[in-house]
Amino acid sequence: MPVSLVVGGQFGSEGKGKVALEIARRATERSVTLVRVGGPNSGHTGYDKSGNKFALRQLPAGCIDRNVDVVFPAGSYIDDEVLFREIEELNYPTNRIFISPFARVITAEHKTWEKASGLIDDIGSTGSGVGAAVMASAARGARNFELQSVLARDWAPLAPFMHDQESNDLIDTTKMMRNTLQKRGRIIVEGTQGFGLSLLEGGYENKATSRSTTAAAALSEAGLSPMDVDDVTLVIRSFPIRVAGDSGPLAGELDWKDVAKHSGSRKDLREYTTVTKKLRRVGEFDAELVKRAIEANHPTRLVLNHVDYLGPLEELASRESSVSKFIDQVESNTGRRIDWLGFSGLDVVNEIEARSFATR
Repeated sequence: MPVSLVVGGQFGSEGKGKVALEIARRATERSVTLVRVGGPNSGHTGYDKSGNKFALRQLPAGCIDRNVDVVFPAGSYIDDEVLFREIEELNYPTNRIFISPFARVITAEHKTWEKASGLIDDIGSTGSGVGAAVMASAARGARNFELQSVLARDWAPLAPFMHDQESNDLIDTTKMMRNTLQKRGRIIVEGTQGFGLSLLEGGYENKATSRSTTAAAALSEAGLSPMDVDDVTLVIRSFPIRVAGDSGPLAGELDWKDVAKHSGSRKDLREYTTVTKKLRRVGEFDAELVKRAIEANHPTRLVLNHVDYLGPLEELASRESSVSKFIDQVESNTGRRIDWLGFSGLDVVNEIEARSFATR
């Protein structure tokens, strides 16, 4: 069945949103639906067809062209202030946004709890309230836990997105997506963060996020079956990043000036987080981490972004260039062929097509 999963293979900011948008644009099905799991604790960036840049935290980046349905399933955590701000920013048609009554709402209390918890300094948390909302959900109303979980069905501002326009009944997003699949529509599930931040599989103990970030976990949060999936895309980047502060180990940590030297770029390559606007940490490519991500996600497609940090696309014409050597080394060390390459924030290209273009 036509379901695509897009997940990260490092510590987030691999370019998943851009890739989900590319998959949506390449889809040949009659309709496309974007599903956003997780919450607004990280940003996804993409460019619309007019070249306008959008950094989204709640809406999926794959919807930037404003021509797809958007679903927030039960496994999503919603900050309604962020959602409404992004709807206004994109001028997104609200009749194409659907929210499960069982999605969780991030409240002011959740954000306040996180700020007081010390997690922002201790693990580099964004303090967006997602972790607190996850904990409140798992606590199930326990009397000795101070935070309460709030369902979308009980949050009045979200009511317009949860009712069938004809019957006014609450929407069952799983049933809705099942109907989409039966009509041969494409569903794209846009995951959050990256494998190294996964609570269960990442291996970095407390320096992790509050959820599992694998393809299987994203599918579970979406409310769909493994039998529906025909496409799993794992996105990685040439120089992995972690957020600022004491956010956990980063193999071969570098200075951003070192990254610029690799490409000979005179540009300021420093990256800042979408949510906190803090300078990201950056490190050398860690093949062992990516190999574990590949084993856990078993992708049908592997995407390598930020290849321009090593050199321009034209260097693919030479097998002796720094770009070609790096790609060959990644493929050799991970045991997996790279399918798509990203040389900019605008799009990705097929690896074979890219080499052909570079030799023209």
